[in-house]
Order: sequence, then C-alpha cells, then structure tokens
Amino acid sequence: MASEPTSLARLSMSLPADLFRQLDVMVEERGLPSRSQLIAELIRHALAEHEALTRPEEMLAGTITLVYRGDRGSVRQQLAQTQSDYLKEVISSQHVFLEDDQSLEVLLVQGPAVRLEALCDALRSIRGVHQLQLVTTTALLPPLHEQGESEADDHPASKKAKSEKPAAA
Repeated sequence: MASEPTSLARLSMSLPADLFRQLDVMVEERGLPSRSQLIAELIRHALAEHEALTRPEEMLAGTITLVYRGDRGSVRQQLAQTQSDYLKEVISSQHVFLEDDQSLEVLLVQGPAVRLEALCDALRSIRGVHQLQLVTTTALLPPLHEQGESEADDHPASKKAKSEKPAAA
C-alpha cells in the first residue's frame, strides 16, 4: 500500500454542477484516482504562479517551452545568445525539429522569478518565436556542487585514498 502524507486537511467546497462534471471528466481522462489529487495539482500550479508574481526574488525551478520557425539558423542563433545571457538560469535545453520548418525547444531553468520572467520576455522578443510558456514550481533542484568541493572529492577512489593515508612518522 502506498504511504500517505502524515497530515491531511479536509476541504469542503461547492461548485456549479457544470464545473463539477467537467472536473470529473478531467479526473477520468487523466486516469487519476480521485478529485482530490487533481485539485491538489491545480492548487500547486496556482501557488507557484502566485509565488512568481508576489515574490519576484524567490527561487523557482521550471521549464520554458517554445515553438519557433527557423530561417537559416538566425532564430536558433539568437535563442542560443539569449540563453547564454542567462547562463545562471538555463540549466539545460532540449531541441527537436518539427514539420514545416518549425522547432520545439524545452529549457530547464532555475532562478529568481524576476530573472525567469526577464528570460521569457527576451526569448519572446525574438522574431520567429510563435509560442512560449513558462511552467514553474517552488521545489528546487538540489545544488549540483557545493562550493569548495571538487569532482575528485566525490570519486570513490579519492575517498579511499584519503582514508588510507599513512600516519605521520
């Protein structure tokens, strides 16, 4: 049996009948076990959006999905330049060619909400970008490296060598 959160709070709400039916259809179409799971997901999404609006300096993680039409690489070149201008925020990117000379790119991002919004504005301003959507979460990526720690410190051979240092004579 799956473990459940240790503390739950109950919420009772009234909805217009049509909205209630649409909610049930959405639960069924997504294959979710309950309305509660869907409502929790929707609330988490709304809270992340609210966080970005009300606390612009808060760190957020998320994705930027964009669709653009490429013309001899100039759009891709401008996108790459913009991403390099936001090197601290852009963690990785994935690109795929679509039909009709279109491309889809997904950026994994993390940073202050105000910087992520500025990045989105800069990407939107590039001629040829047709769609762009930022989806954020308040959960953050763990730090990849601690300050002062080297990659060699994490290697098993390095740890073994440190533990086998001879005693001083």
